Amino acid sequence: MLTVRAEPAARDTPAPVAATAEAADLKFSQFFKTPIGPAGLELSDVLRAADGRPVRLVGYMVAQEQARPGRFWLTPRPVRMSEHADGEADDLPAATVTVLLDPSQQDRLVAHRDGLVSLTGTLSVGRVEDETGRVSWIRLRLPPGALEAEAATAARPDGAGHRH
Repeated sequence: MLTVRAEPAARDTPAPVAATAEAADLKFSQFFKTPIGPAGLELSDVLRAADGRPVRLVGYMVAQEQARPGRFWLTPRPVRMSEHADGEADDLPAATVTVLLDPSQQDRLVAHRDGLVSLTGTLSVGRVEDETGRVSWIRLRLPPGALEAEAATAARPDGAGHRH
């Protein structure tokens, strides 16, 4: 389920997350082995163990000039991409997650949200090169209807789903 709520950028408190008993909380700080060794970054045992399982991540949506349908990026800190000016030289941290919408929503663009975002989906770990040549190591597949669930919560007439 996609739970996206805008929070003030200065706050480090995540937006509320819908209860999902089977989803494990995963933190960006758990992605890589520490300390970093002579071989560079290595995927942690915690991240590898979460491969193929439902997880909940809390992070920031990357603000992009040219959003791509059916996907966006989630990072541990706010990032603004200037694809036109920077091209391949982006500022994405190593712990970037490619968030993939369900195939039924692959043509949807997801509007950027400021502040922390809570996402629940199935984690996939390993090297994958997309059609543009960009390589991702960590992906989160959202379940079907995730965008509709988020839109329905935000549009509730009693205002309970809308926060200021």
